[in-house]
Amino acid sequence: MSIWKLIDKVKDFVVYDADKEFYAKVFPDSVERKDLMRIRGMRAEDLPEVLAIEGKNYKFPWTEGIFMDCLKSGNYNCLVCEELDVIIGFSIVSIMAGEAHIMNICVDPAVQKQGVGSKLLEHMIELATKKAETIFLEVRPSNKRAISLYEKRGFNEIGVRKAYYPAENGYREDAVMLALELVSLF
Repeated sequence: MSIWKLIDKVKDFVVYDADKEFYAKVFPDSVERKDLMRIRGMRAEDLPEVLAIEGKNYKFPWTEGIFMDCLKSGNYNCLVCEELDVIIGFSIVSIMAGEAHIMNICVDPAVQKQGVGSKLLEHMIELATKKAETIFLEVRPSNKRAISLYEKRGFNEIGVRKAYYPAENGYREDAVMLALELVSLF
């Protein structure tokens, strides 16, 4: 067992909420699933699971090298969302110079529409609120589910980046640019 897994286990023990888990087992509808999920920092040893989720979602997924660069640079908050020690989603946000930029948020298709993306998004907003005035992101216009999530949380369209994303047959897809003012959240 790596030192990081040991530290995570100790943190789980210290912040363990026995009541939530008990009620989740005895009265399954009494506790929301996302309350039982845990977000922690991503580690290099998580990359096989992260890459598998990324590959299930995108025809043009990020490479292992991109994830490693994010982990090594120290300029990104790289997070995973776990359920029963299984990674079910991840996110990467950059927070610098009073701005935050969501670089990637991805949920295993088997558990989409179950609060995982929302939990990751809320966590990134919480992190960004401490150091940034605005949080930005780009999203494919074809990703209606993600756009709906962002709009529900208060993100607004601020522009379009032409030919931003790779697409099939050598074409490129635009990106919708969204922003959320965090100053108003204080």
